[in-house]
Amino acid sequence: MLRTNKYIHFLYLIIDVFLISLAFAIPYFLNPSLVPHELAGQRAYLTVFFFWGICLVFILNNLHLYATIRYLSIIEESLMAIKGVGFASVIAALFVYLLGISVFSRTVFVEATLALFILIVLWRVLKRICVRKLISSGFANYNVLLVGAGKETELILQEIKDNPFLGLRVKGILSDRGAGDFCGVKILGKVDDLGYIVKKYFIDEIYVTEYLGNMPINDFLAKCGKTGKAVRLIINNLGLPFQKLNLNYLGPIPLITCFQGEQIKADSVIKRIFDIFVAGLVLCLLFPLFIAIGLFIKIESKGPLFYVSKRSGKKGAIFKFYKFRSMVNNADVLKDKIRHRSEVDGPIFKMRKDPRFTKIGAFLRKYSLDELPQLINVLKGDMSLVGPRPFPVEESEKIEYKHIPRLNIRPGITGLAQVKGRSSLKFSQWMRWDSWYVNNWSLGLDIKILLWTMPVVLKAKGAY
Repeated sequence: MLRTNKYIHFLYLIIDVFLISLAFAIPYFLNPSLVPHELAGQRAYLTVFFFWGICLVFILNNLHLYATIRYLSIIEESLMAIKGVGFASVIAALFVYLLGISVFSRTVFVEATLALFILIVLWRVLKRICVRKLISSGFANYNVLLVGAGKETELILQEIKDNPFLGLRVKGILSDRGAGDFCGVKILGKVDDLGYIVKKYFIDEIYVTEYLGNMPINDFLAKCGKTGKAVRLIINNLGLPFQKLNLNYLGPIPLITCFQGEQIKADSVIKRIFDIFVAGLVLCLLFPLFIAIGLFIKIESKGPLFYVSKRSGKKGAIFKFYKFRSMVNNADVLKDKIRHRSEVDGPIFKMRKDPRFTKIGAFLRKYSLDELPQLINVLKGDMSLVGPRPFPVEESEKIEYKHIPRLNIRPGITGLAQVKGRSSLKFSQWMRWDSWYVNNWSLGLDIKILLWTMPVVLKAKGAY
């Protein structure tokens, strides 16, 4: 969702020029003796700074950071800004080296680079926060019309509800299935009423989530295009699942490339090295916390420090799964007696006010501190830092055949489903996020999910 306003574009450019100039001046504020006294030296510095700044602005513009891309997260935009500053700095260093500008101080270069990283990224974080608050309050919202009333429509509605900063205001739904409402949203008419509804409700964007009309879908999409509004098609309309897709062109012919078998990469050497390094580092840093948690557990109730259960891992391999004990000692026996009180659909048992929790256990579960021993599972190779959550063996055996591909990779301590809603998600939504992760894995995605996990855990949203 890319919206470009020339005035906003110009404003962002001016702010960046100011911040770039400030970053280049900071080394001299910190150490005035670095200022060259000779005129030739001053010209050399100005030439480098001018070239450096032009390169940075050009790269940031190519990354679309002077436009408003609403779906970008704060982390994603920050990483793009870091990438832009990094590329521009490397080019500037090559410029200095190739032209043999020996008078240019390495101290100035390093300090200016650090200042650029801080200023450019910090500005975009603050900008993103302010823009999101404005949009969430109703500024520059877009009226959306959904075509279809099926599962995909429900998912779209949930995503729009969970992400108010996108500024999408659903005016209604078109469906041939009948009148009334769907998931609390009014059905405004049938598919054939498209043109009339778009004009009456001042629709800005049309989302085709399901098509059950009489005319071929290509003709219907052409009809949507004639409204002059943005038309977005859920890819399931083409019979494809939610997976990584790429649009390319062979001459004038658009081609959708489906990346099948992408999950193989999710068990790569790079991912394993990353898991071992981060898990080992976190275990060393949090060792005092482990001791404190262990003492509280032992003081409150009798029983083992760790709760060990059997879980289904990669390709169904069974492994011992470690957690800090958060329940009474006979919790597994009591589970069968309260299974009928589960508050989630599907084969998984979860309950908001589970009577089996101890006082310290409820606190540990609320902030996911009981999961910390799984870092040991990561070092052993049973689990990864990021991946689909492992189910108990008896629950894993009940999942449907279509969900089995989530077992192609190592399970994780956290995952997309955990940062998108944790226990508040429906089972079907949980499985969709797991499937999407398996098909779209990258090391960058793992890092993003780990960064997203921290605020989610601190808010304790959807934890039970």
